[in-house]
Amino acid sequence: MKFLKSLAVFSILFCIFTANAAAYEKNEKISWHFKSKGNNTRPEILSGSDLPNRYGAIYMGDETDKRVYLTFDAGYSNESLEKILDTLKNHKVQGAFFILPGIIKNSPETVKRMANEGHLVCNHSTTHGDMSKITDIQRFKEELTGVEELYQSVTGFEMEKFFRPPEGSFSVNTLEFCKELGYTPVFWSFAYVDWEDNNQPNLEKAKANIFNRVHNGCVMLLHPTSKVNAEILDEVITKLKDDGYTFGSLYDLVK
Repeated sequence: MKFLKSLAVFSILFCIFTANAAAYEKNEKISWHFKSKGNNTRPEILSGSDLPNRYGAIYMGDETDKRVYLTFDAGYSNESLEKILDTLKNHKVQGAFFILPGIIKNSPETVKRMANEGHLVCNHSTTHGDMSKITDIQRFKEELTGVEELYQSVTGFEMEKFFRPPEGSFSVNTLEFCKELGYTPVFWSFAYVDWEDNNQPNLEKAKANIFNRVHNGCVMLLHPTSKVNAEILDEVITKLKDDGYTFGSLYDLVK
């Protein structure tokens, strides 16, 4: 009887796992999303799917660790980005910058500065296209190596093997290709609408948004070309430190 009960439990768990695993087709487009609960509680990620975990994706740290991971998607450079680098330097906080070829070509000194000041310079693809549409691993590899080779030729540094799919669009293929090629996919557990240069969020509301939704293990996505982010980052880091948060490296989260 005990054997039959154990077998029944195993069968149920196996069915749950396989149902979850089969939730997405390999080439089905998935848009990264999370449901924020506010009050510094951790959000629900990808409607509770365990898909990211099965491929070692980074999106949130330990729930018991009062730590924040600052990540930035940088397609180009401006005064706001430079100000953000100044703020990070003053606070001795490391960030991870996911970059495109444009910023390497047009602002090589800024990109060199990122690396020289201890930040992780990471891969955001070569064309900033929809990665879920790529079903061939060679084509996928070209998207990653294109920006890497340009970065190395201009700066002399090797790009970190962290990859963030543009706009959070990916597929099971994307995750499998990353794993096979030795890249760690990186998503996030906090973001807000900060990327529209001509439609920036209200300064006070932006700070309130961050302070309400930051949480243990928060992987925070910010756009460094945002004027508002540049204005508030010093205050944000200061308050988070005062509230007992520390700032970590993506390497702390590699599984």
